[in-house]
Amino acid sequence: MIIDTLDNLGKYVALNPLFAEVVEFLKKNNLEAMADGKYPIKGQDLFLNLTTAQGKGPDEAVLETHVKMIDIQIPIDGPETYGYTPLEHLPEAGYDEEKDITKYPGLMAENFIDCQPGMFAVFFPQDGHAPCISMFPQIRKAIFKIKA
Repeated sequence: MIIDTLDNLGKYVALNPLFAEVVEFLKKNNLEAMADGKYPIKGQDLFLNLTTAQGKGPDEAVLETHVKMIDIQIPIDGPETYGYTPLEHLPEAGYDEEKDITKYPGLMAENFIDCQPGMFAVFFPQDGHAPCISMFPQIRKAIFKIKA
């Protein structure tokens, strides 16, 4: 997992060749002005989901992991808190291969990290994360899905 400011995203391009495409997309597009929806960038290897999600309390947010994809999550209109638990601390659970997600309902995350607009969080396949924790009823966010 990585938490940093968007100004530093370019420093992480060595981690995955598709990170550079995310940096370029952000330079050319204003996320705040874009409508919610799915934006293909490089086929199924890299796409953006812009969404308005319901804010949840820490006890309502469900931990999840992905096998095939890395998430770069960016809060747009307000702060978002992410629960975090390393995959190695999570129990076996059913994997939905079509949606590339394993959910762990009923488990509370071990740690919590705040992310403000202008920041990003990267979650790799080994990072259990519980998104959408917010004191606000709705949060607008960008989720770049990147082939791991």
